[in-house]
Amino acid sequence: MKCRQCQNPESKVLESRESRDGRTVRRRRECIKCGYRFTTFERSEEQPLYIIKRDGTRELFNREKLLKSMSIACQKRSVSSKSLDAISDWVECACHSSDEHEVTSQKIGELVLEALLRLDPVAYVRFASVYRAFSSPEDFVLELKQLTEKAQNRTDFSLDLHKDSELMES
Repeated sequence: MKCRQCQNPESKVLESRESRDGRTVRRRRECIKCGYRFTTFERSEEQPLYIIKRDGTRELFNREKLLKSMSIACQKRSVSSKSLDAISDWVECACHSSDEHEVTSQKIGELVLEALLRLDPVAYVRFASVYRAFSSPEDFVLELKQLTEKAQNRTDFSLDLHKDSELMES
């Protein structure tokens, strides 16, 4: 990083701090030549994430689209926008954690379902009905039956997002 005063390319780092979200690093620097102090912000460059749709088309990951679909499933439920943001962060992080730059829409749907199941089972069923394209009342009955079985087999079924923050933050 060149000094803004004298354009010298060499500086020393006086102080480094990570941002609250852990995505950027703030560095206080001093030019070795003229002593001018300045601040830089560093962040790793993420490759664009592409979603492979069921029909084979590809589109860029759209966080707002994900949030909107979850918001619809959570309408009139006591689910905060902060919780939905946390799920979106977790899904995006999970998708970026692999070395792949493409992920299927099915993978994203399954990740959202996993998170919604822990957060609000009703929102889970609503999201599943659209994601899995329920076409009859029997589809709902089958999903509810499977949901009940999952609840009986899991001790952490009723955990909310705040108690199970490792899921959403990892």
